[in-house]
Amino acid sequence: MIPLKDENPTEIFPSVTIGLIVINVLIFLLQIAQGPESQHLILRLGVIPYEITHFTDIRPTAAIPVPLTLFSSMFMHGGFLHLGGNMLYLWIFGNNIEDSMGHIKFIFFYLICGLLASFSHILLEPGSQVPMIGASGAISGVLGAYILLYPRAQVITLVPIFFFIRIMRLPAVLFLGIWFLMQLLSSGGGVAWYAHIGGFIAGFALIFLFSKKGKRRFRTLKKRLTSS
Repeated sequence: MIPLKDENPTEIFPSVTIGLIVINVLIFLLQIAQGPESQHLILRLGVIPYEITHFTDIRPTAAIPVPLTLFSSMFMHGGFLHLGGNMLYLWIFGNNIEDSMGHIKFIFFYLICGLLASFSHILLEPGSQVPMIGASGAISGVLGAYILLYPRAQVITLVPIFFFIRIMRLPAVLFLGIWFLMQLLSSGGGVAWYAHIGGFIAGFALIFLFSKKGKRRFRTLKKRLTSS
């Protein structure tokens, strides 16, 4: 399934969401401008679980202090599809989350979700020496927040059905629920699935700290659970 847009208007201009997209695109263009050296750059700026868990820096040495790779890795991507997919999700779902909490809070929310997503991967793959890059962990946090705040929002989705492709309107709770289930059932393929799962849970759990609407949604959810 590929989301095309959501039918969920915003009240403020999503300057942070657009800014994050621009930064990610510019950094990716800098990556590909390096040519064959771009892989070397990923090794130096991607987050490597072994380096974090062993407080060391394996060759090639990082271009910045190792802990800061937890941040630099969020803005690097492995290819056009990797970048395009992440930026599509950020554009569709990020503007509403930014709208719910304001520009400054959204920056902190995004970065914290990205950090917690990385730690989820590191916790479950502590000895891995494969660099992890991409904004998907932070964006997964955005999705976790969205499913709580706007479960009934309609997501216009491209859905392949055998040899046919249909455009359907799906409620966000269904679209994002399927997305999360796919992360749970997936493994391998060079994708940090644990980071996606951890980021999603982080966003779902933290939204009440950043958004008044999140607090109200949590109270409503709590009442429903206690009354059932």
